[in-house]
Amino acid sequence: MSRILVVEDESAIAELISINLRHAGFEVTLASSADQAQYEVDRVLPDLVVLDWMLPGQSGLALARQWRSAVRTKELPIIMLTARAEETDKVSGLDAGADDYLTKPFSTNELLARIRAVLRRKAPEALDSLVEISGLSLDPGTRRVSREGAEVKLGPTEFRLLHFFMTHPERVHSRSQLLDRVWGDHVFIEERTVDVHVKRLREALERVQCARMIETVRGAGYRLTQLSAALQA
Repeated sequence: MSRILVVEDESAIAELISINLRHAGFEVTLASSADQAQYEVDRVLPDLVVLDWMLPGQSGLALARQWRSAVRTKELPIIMLTARAEETDKVSGLDAGADDYLTKPFSTNELLARIRAVLRRKAPEALDSLVEISGLSLDPGTRRVSREGAEVKLGPTEFRLLHFFMTHPERVHSRSQLLDRVWGDHVFIEERTVDVHVKRLREALERVQCARMIETVRGAGYRLTQLSAALQA
């Protein structure tokens, strides 16, 4: 489930966007000012930001520039959603680092389509498409994991962890990388927490004989491999 941060100071518009995004399966956080938006980004890195230009205090344009200049947020997908509709405004927004620019009044269906398009380009693993490896299927839309008809019960964190592994197979990921991508770069989570959740994930996958797909790479981290390769190891 993709995390979307909506930065909008008009509560009615923010609520309209929030309702439609949640109905489409996204996890939504709202911020009504630049300071609050920065706090939310510092707390948990979202998958995408819907950003208004005119905000209390610092403008959305300045905030976009700030995020693009920081290492942690330079790749953060941003869609500017604003009443400023002049061509010069659109150029300024895109030059500031926005990946897309949508003007008010807007269609919620168009906003959803643009969000999905930006996520496809910037973070394809965040989309809700079915993933299958070695007979193990994960459906982000229904949040179901199964193999040969047997369902695997997972907690929310284990589900996100498995989703990340399955969309990045055969790659070795360090604990810090997993914290950044699965937990959203949450500054209060310790690296050993990863080990706890990997253990829980393996225990759940053991019920469908897939626990060995999650490999420990000594001194490096973890990776997900094809079941046949895991059985031969």
